[in-house]
Amino acid sequence: MRCKDFYTDAHLVVAAIRVLEHQNNNPPSIDKICQTLLFSLEQGNRICRKLKESGIIEIIEGTYGTKLFIRNHQKIEEIPRDSKGSKLEEELKKFQNAKKNYTEKIQAFQTEQTQRKKSLFAELDKKLKETVEKK
Repeated sequence: MRCKDFYTDAHLVVAAIRVLEHQNNNPPSIDKICQTLLFSLEQGNRICRKLKESGIIEIIEGTYGTKLFIRNHQKIEEIPRDSKGSKLEEELKKFQNAKKNYTEKIQAFQTEQTQRKKSLFAELDKKLKETVEKK
């Protein structure tokens, strides 16, 4: 399971661009980056778009397809390093706690209802015995 943040993905993409450019003597495409990093094409496009917006890479579309170039790799260090996985875990824990509280409320309500039924039957039984004794 991959629980990486954008900071880590940015480093991976920039490193893959460098390695593939070195191996092939030409800039790689988003497709080639995704194949190398085992990213889905959608995930690769999303990451590359964010990196382009941040000024880290340049995406050039030409007759030979879309090529990636490193513009300023030092801007990666400006990306916050908060983990996406930890946010997901926090939200999951919140949900589980809310569900647990809800279950406890239901159990308390059911217990209260059971007690009410018992007291109601006890009262009815008491009244019935009183009416039988009076006759």
